[in-house]
Amino acid sequence: MVSHRDSNAQRIAALDERAEALKLKRGMGIADARAMHPSIDVVEADAEADRRLLEGLADWCDRYTPLVAIDGDDRLFLDVTGCTHLFGGERAMQDEILTRFFQQGFDVRAGLASTPGAAWAAARFHGDRIIASGEEEALLSPLPLSALRIAPETRASLESVGLRTAGAVMAAPRAPLARRFGTALLLRLDQALGRLDEAVSPRLPVAPLSVERHLAEPVMLTDDIERLVSRLATALKADLERRGEGARALALFLFRVDGAVSRIAVGTSRPMREPGLIKKLFHERLTALEQNIDAGFGFDLVRLSVLSVAAFDMLQGDLAGDVDDDDDDIALFADRIRARLGDAAVLKPVVVESHLPERAVAILPFAEAPQRRMPPNRSDRSAPPMTIYPPERPMRLFRSPEPIEVPATEIPEGPPMNFRWRRALYRVARAEGPERIASEWWRRLPGEEEAPTRDYYRIEDSEGRRYWLYRQGLYGSAAQAAPRWFMHGVFA
Repeated sequence: MVSHRDSNAQRIAALDERAEALKLKRGMGIADARAMHPSIDVVEADAEADRRLLEGLADWCDRYTPLVAIDGDDRLFLDVTGCTHLFGGERAMQDEILTRFFQQGFDVRAGLASTPGAAWAAARFHGDRIIASGEEEALLSPLPLSALRIAPETRASLESVGLRTAGAVMAAPRAPLARRFGTALLLRLDQALGRLDEAVSPRLPVAPLSVERHLAEPVMLTDDIERLVSRLATALKADLERRGEGARALALFLFRVDGAVSRIAVGTSRPMREPGLIKKLFHERLTALEQNIDAGFGFDLVRLSVLSVAAFDMLQGDLAGDVDDDDDDIALFADRIRARLGDAAVLKPVVVESHLPERAVAILPFAEAPQRRMPPNRSDRSAPPMTIYPPERPMRLFRSPEPIEVPATEIPEGPPMNFRWRRALYRVARAEGPERIASEWWRRLPGEEEAPTRDYYRIEDSEGRRYWLYRQGLYGSAAQAAPRWFMHGVFA
């Protein structure tokens, strides 16, 4: 038996057939059960472990339909609309599910009907029954009120007035039922009979495109899995081409014969649909996860799903059919590194609309950084090109400017003659500047003081080393404190 705590008392949460034969029932106190049978074996319930097990079973049921929902603590809903013919029909599909669960060591009940409510009642009160469309009322009529999935207090109220079966409720006038017991009762009744639709909300989003391969002989080797990935990617390419899209995120599902499911996902920085490139990404990912993938007795179903898509832009090639796009090579290289080492392994600097140096560039994961596919379009091609030379910036920009000591300057608003940084004294041989950068007033919050102006200088010391430093504030300004100097970067 399995026990759980309810109202400061240990009660029976679940029990097997042998315990039921001893006249024990769910909800009975453990103390009463031990008084009747001192030798019974009781195990404390582990709700988290039960939840993980149910989620694992839901993952395994994805082999039958992508619309799998968890209902309560011990039930699964599978929307198999349009899927039964793939397994030889409704009866063959249900028999296969029950057989496979039994082989995994589970005692399950299943019901199949055109409505979730009727399927729930068939599974709970019959165990293995298929209800044809239109037979829902005949199924529910002799069953107790619990077959309608109503609240316990509503069920007790109905029984107190003599309505003890679902058929009795269906025969009663609807208006008095709604006034006395609420609309939830009629809602459950209409859902079970198919008068109102009841959607099954899948626990995982449904992939826009998926291809899979059922295997007569399970595979265990990584090389075999990669060959299957190549074949599945080839099948996906035709669908992606027809839609004019490319994959931005893909997932490989490996269904093990004993019920375990492995999910391996990769992302692409650009839309992709070439099977060879997809195979390379999964090769890197499988290589990185090879020690963590337990093949057990092998995988008998392999599925490749496209989780996210984007428009696929075709590039113009030359007369030989070659496309010169170095950015694509860089993107593929970055995707392969990310597939093996993770998304944070490759970062890319992106220009941000800010003239403050520490805000002008943001470091983003490569896949999240904007990618420029085509050169900017110039409307007036007859005009000569204009070259803009941006201000020189240091090779290394510090994350936070470091304070320095400046004992003297040639003139109050000029560059320093020498400075002390990190306890070392540097003598200035040459200086260039200033480059004035004012504060971004539009970012200032109400009531916040305006940040001081910065004057940047490119400095070369007596040994030829070059630095980028700035003075914060102006001399002789009564509204601001005395100017301070900071080191912000070093040149190559």
